[in-house]
Amino acid sequence: MEKKQQESKVQKLTILSIFTAVIIVLQVLCTFIRFGPFSITLALAPIIIGAAMYGPSAGAYLGGVFGLVVLVTGLFGWDGGVVMYLLGQNAVGCVLICIGKGAAAGWISGLVYKLFEKKSLPLAVILAAIVCPVVNTGLFVLGMMAFFMSTLEAWAGGQNMVYYVFIVLAGLNFLVELGVNLLLSSGITSIIRYGKRRERV
Repeated sequence: MEKKQQESKVQKLTILSIFTAVIIVLQVLCTFIRFGPFSITLALAPIIIGAAMYGPSAGAYLGGVFGLVVLVTGLFGWDGGVVMYLLGQNAVGCVLICIGKGAAAGWISGLVYKLFEKKSLPLAVILAAIVCPVVNTGLFVLGMMAFFMSTLEAWAGGQNMVYYVFIVLAGLNFLVELGVNLLLSSGITSIIRYGKRRERV
């Protein structure tokens, strides 16, 4: 029994390490794909899978990794200088937004998956796939409004703030992220099923 638990722990660490590497690679690549001032996020799928397989804490860890990659690539200037600009305006706010939104998205998607898993695995995956980008984008918008309102007003250039924030700033990115997650939901379900079977062997 103890040997099986040890093997399960090693397997979990191995899979989370693989997901960590996948998230880093995907997010680095996505840094150069932008709609508006911010890059899109295609690294949410491994966060959802990790959260489903190993719980909300694993989702929070993977989401935190994603946020850290966003911050580090920004420090290198790969995002066009947006993160460096925001760090100059409010360093604490920028770090909290980058890492906090990803960690929260992973954690909450893990909670949602756990809540619906026994009722229907496909439903649990679809809901987690919806919740992850909603939380990620929602906290980004709230964080920007809380810490960088004057910056947003300058970027908006006189446009209606509600329109600018929800349509111009985050709208298209959110729709792309949500669409990718929903398209991948059946594949995510299959991976989770396979992972759960492997754990029971």
